[in-house]
Amino acid sequence: QLPTGLYKKVLVILHDSVLPYMNEPTLMMDFLTVAYGIGGAISLLALNGLFILIHQHNLEYPDFYKKLYSLLDPSIYHVKYRARFFHLTDLFLSSSHLPAYLVAAFIKRLSRLALTAPPEALLMIIPFICNLFRRHPACRVLVHRPGGPADMSEDPYVMEEEEPSKSRALESSLWEIQSLQNHYHPDVAKAAAVLNQFLSEMEDDISGLLELSAYELFDKEVKKKAVDVPLEFEQVRGLFGKKNDIFAEHFSLD
Repeated sequence: QLPTGLYKKVLVILHDSVLPYMNEPTLMMDFLTVAYGIGGAISLLALNGLFILIHQHNLEYPDFYKKLYSLLDPSIYHVKYRARFFHLTDLFLSSSHLPAYLVAAFIKRLSRLALTAPPEALLMIIPFICNLFRRHPACRVLVHRPGGPADMSEDPYVMEEEEPSKSRALESSLWEIQSLQNHYHPDVAKAAAVLNQFLSEMEDDISGLLELSAYELFDKEVKKKAVDVPLEFEQVRGLFGKKNDIFAEHFSLD
């Protein structure tokens, strides 16, 4: 057992400063699997080391995707390690051999959580979801279901279900992204509207969006060239500026 602060310090450097220099990196399997099961930021940081062991050293982790699915909660769009987490999640969901129900569960959960996410996270997660549709065409039924949300009395997706196979995500519809098409931020609304069109085969590059911050988003808006918008289309007449104002008969503005 390690203090939380020490756990984080170790896991941040483990994948690139420790594992490559070990004769037997598999000795860290138990440590990383236990850390992955702790939850919160520690689980997110353990993903890097686990990825190396799974990818290069044949580590078998039967409930890996179930645990990864459980890590998706409202805080995931706000944590310090968001970029690292989504980069690895993108890698883990890149295999074309993953079952459609599993990918659909991830798409649906990410979309549901997106309803309360900040704009800088939405500009990253919407292209992320679009890439999942490109890799797994069987999941496109979530977008192109006949009738869509209009024919559903309620959403069959079970958000509280921890097992992706029982979440009924493939029976649902992606109404959450449709809702984001009316988002107050124009860039988010524009990004969400992409799903109304036929998706291209080439994936979007999300590497530059993973670390997008609210400050950068705000700075971008401030630097935009302002367009002069006419605020008054009637010539001011009289005290209150109305054309047929009774005060205009008795008062005038110099």
